[in-house]
Amino acid sequence: MTTTWRYLPAPAREIAEAAAVAVTAAGARDAEAYGPAVVRLTAADRAGLVLGGVVRLLLEETHPDGLAGDDVRQVLQRCVGSTAGWWPEVDPHVLLVLLASALGVYDPGDDGSPPDPAAIARHAPLLVADLLAATGRPLADYLAAAFAEVARTELHD
Repeated sequence: MTTTWRYLPAPAREIAEAAAVAVTAAGARDAEAYGPAVVRLTAADRAGLVLGGVVRLLLEETHPDGLAGDDVRQVLQRCVGSTAGWWPEVDPHVLLVLLASALGVYDPGDDGSPPDPAAIARHAPLLVADLLAATGRPLADYLAAAFAEVARTELHD
Protein backbone atom coordinates (compact mmCIF):
# COMPACT_ATOMS: atom_id res chain seq x y z
CA MET A 1 0.00 0.00 0.00
CA THR A 2 1.30 3.42 -0.91
CA THR A 3 0.69 6.32 1.41
CA THR A 4 -0.28 9.63 -0.11
CA TRP A 5 0.81 12.79 1.57
CA ARG A 6 -1.38 15.18 -0.45
CA TYR A 7 -2.76 16.79 2.69
CA LEU A 8 0.72 18.05 3.63
CA PRO A 9 2.24 21.28 2.33
CA ALA A 10 4.79 20.71 -0.45
CA PRO A 11 7.94 20.91 1.75
CA ALA A 12 6.52 18.44 4.28
CA ARG A 13 5.30 16.18 1.50
CA GLU A 14 8.84 16.08 0.08
CA ILE A 15 10.24 15.12 3.50
CA ALA A 16 7.66 12.33 3.86
CA GLU A 17 8.26 10.95 0.38
CA ALA A 18 12.06 11.19 0.62
CA ALA A 19 12.07 9.62 4.09
CA ALA A 20 9.86 6.75 2.92
CA VAL A 21 12.18 5.98 0.01
CA ALA A 22 15.30 6.16 2.20
CA VAL A 23 13.86 4.06 5.04
CA THR A 24 12.58 1.47 2.57
CA ALA A 25 16.03 1.23 0.96
CA ALA A 26 17.66 0.94 4.39
CA GLY A 27 15.21 -1.74 5.45
CA ALA A 28 15.93 -3.69 2.28
CA ARG A 29 19.69 -3.14 2.74
CA ASP A 30 19.82 -1.79 -0.80
CA ALA A 31 22.95 0.37 -1.07
CA GLU A 32 22.23 1.17 -4.72
CA ALA A 33 18.88 2.74 -3.86
CA TYR A 34 20.02 4.17 -0.53
CA GLY A 35 22.61 6.58 -1.96
CA PRO A 36 20.22 8.58 -4.16
CA ALA A 37 17.52 8.40 -1.49
CA VAL A 38 19.69 10.10 1.11
CA VAL A 39 20.78 12.74 -1.41
CA ARG A 40 17.10 13.55 -1.89
CA LEU A 41 16.50 13.52 1.85
CA THR A 42 19.45 15.86 2.44
CA ALA A 43 17.87 18.39 0.09
CA ALA A 44 14.60 18.34 2.06
CA ASP A 45 14.74 21.21 4.55
CA ARG A 46 14.02 20.16 8.16
CA ALA A 47 14.03 16.45 7.36
CA GLY A 48 16.31 15.87 10.35
CA LEU A 49 13.75 17.42 12.69
CA VAL A 50 10.99 15.16 11.41
CA LEU A 51 13.12 12.02 11.43
CA GLY A 52 14.32 12.86 14.93
CA GLY A 53 10.66 12.90 15.97
CA VAL A 54 10.15 9.53 14.31
CA VAL A 55 13.18 8.10 16.16
CA ARG A 56 11.85 9.42 19.48
CA LEU A 57 8.41 7.92 18.86
CA LEU A 58 9.94 4.58 17.91
CA LEU A 59 12.17 4.58 20.98
CA GLU A 60 9.18 5.35 23.20
CA GLU A 61 7.18 2.52 21.66
CA THR A 62 9.95 -0.07 21.70
CA HIS A 63 11.06 0.88 25.23
CA PRO A 64 7.88 1.88 27.09
CA ASP A 65 9.62 1.75 30.47
CA GLY A 66 12.37 4.10 29.34
CA LEU A 67 15.87 3.56 28.05
CA ALA A 68 18.89 2.73 30.14
CA GLY A 69 22.44 3.07 28.91
CA ASP A 70 22.49 -0.62 28.01
CA ASP A 71 19.36 -0.17 25.89
CA VAL A 72 20.97 2.68 23.95
CA ARG A 73 24.13 0.61 23.45
CA GLN A 74 22.05 -2.35 22.23
CA VAL A 75 20.15 -0.19 19.71
CA LEU A 76 23.41 1.32 18.49
CA GLN A 77 25.19 -2.03 18.18
CA ARG A 78 22.26 -3.66 16.41
CA CYS A 79 21.93 -0.81 13.92
CA VAL A 80 25.66 -0.60 13.17
CA GLY A 81 25.97 -4.40 12.99
CA SER A 82 23.10 -4.81 10.56
CA THR A 83 24.22 -1.86 8.41
CA ALA A 84 28.00 -2.14 8.14
CA GLY A 85 27.87 -5.11 5.77
CA TRP A 86 25.90 -3.31 3.07
CA TRP A 87 26.71 0.35 3.83
CA PRO A 88 30.25 0.57 5.25
CA GLU A 89 30.09 4.38 5.59
CA VAL A 90 27.90 4.00 8.69
CA ASP A 91 29.30 6.15 11.51
CA PRO A 92 28.41 4.96 15.03
CA HIS A 93 29.08 8.44 16.42
CA VAL A 94 26.44 10.03 14.16
CA LEU A 95 23.94 7.34 15.16
CA LEU A 96 24.72 8.01 18.82
CA VAL A 97 24.15 11.74 18.31
CA LEU A 98 20.82 10.94 16.64
CA LEU A 99 19.79 8.75 19.56
CA ALA A 100 20.86 11.31 22.16
CA SER A 101 19.15 14.12 20.25
CA ALA A 102 15.91 12.16 19.95
CA LEU A 103 16.01 11.57 23.70
CA GLY A 104 16.68 15.25 24.37
CA VAL A 105 20.03 14.63 26.07
CA TYR A 106 22.50 15.68 23.39
CA ASP A 107 24.70 18.65 24.16
CA PRO A 108 26.89 19.71 21.21
CA GLY A 109 29.38 21.08 23.71
CA ASP A 110 30.09 17.54 24.86
CA ASP A 111 31.97 16.54 21.74
CA GLY A 112 32.35 19.57 19.52
CA SER A 113 30.04 20.50 16.71
CA PRO A 114 27.05 18.34 15.81
CA PRO A 115 27.06 16.30 12.59
CA ASP A 116 26.09 18.25 9.51
CA PRO A 117 22.61 17.86 8.00
CA ALA A 118 23.97 15.57 5.26
CA ALA A 119 25.38 13.18 7.88
CA ILE A 120 22.05 13.22 9.69
CA ALA A 121 20.21 12.49 6.43
CA ARG A 122 22.58 9.60 5.69
CA HIS A 123 22.12 8.01 9.11
CA ALA A 124 18.59 8.75 10.35
CA PRO A 125 16.91 6.34 7.90
CA LEU A 126 19.24 3.57 9.09
CA LEU A 127 18.14 4.08 12.67
CA VAL A 128 14.47 4.44 11.72
CA ALA A 129 14.55 1.24 9.63
CA ASP A 130 16.22 -0.65 12.46
CA LEU A 131 13.72 0.52 15.08
CA LEU A 132 10.78 0.14 12.73
CA ALA A 133 11.54 -3.55 12.24
CA ALA A 134 10.69 -4.13 15.90
CA THR A 135 7.25 -2.51 15.76
CA GLY A 136 5.48 -4.11 12.82
CA ARG A 137 3.76 -0.79 12.11
CA PRO A 138 4.16 1.26 8.94
CA LEU A 139 6.49 4.23 8.77
CA ALA A 140 3.56 6.40 7.70
CA ASP A 141 2.05 6.18 11.21
CA TYR A 142 5.21 7.59 12.77
CA LEU A 143 5.73 10.23 10.10
CA ALA A 144 2.19 11.50 10.55
CA ALA A 145 2.68 11.68 14.32
CA ALA A 146 6.05 13.44 13.92
CA PHE A 147 4.53 16.03 11.55
CA ALA A 148 1.69 16.63 14.01
CA GLU A 149 4.22 17.13 16.80
CA VAL A 150 6.25 19.61 14.73
CA ALA A 151 3.06 21.52 13.86
CA ARG A 152 2.02 21.67 17.55
CA THR A 153 5.47 22.90 18.55
CA GLU A 154 5.48 25.58 15.86
CA LEU A 155 2.00 26.69 16.83
CA HIS A 156 3.06 27.21 20.44
CA ASP A 157 6.35 28.96 19.65
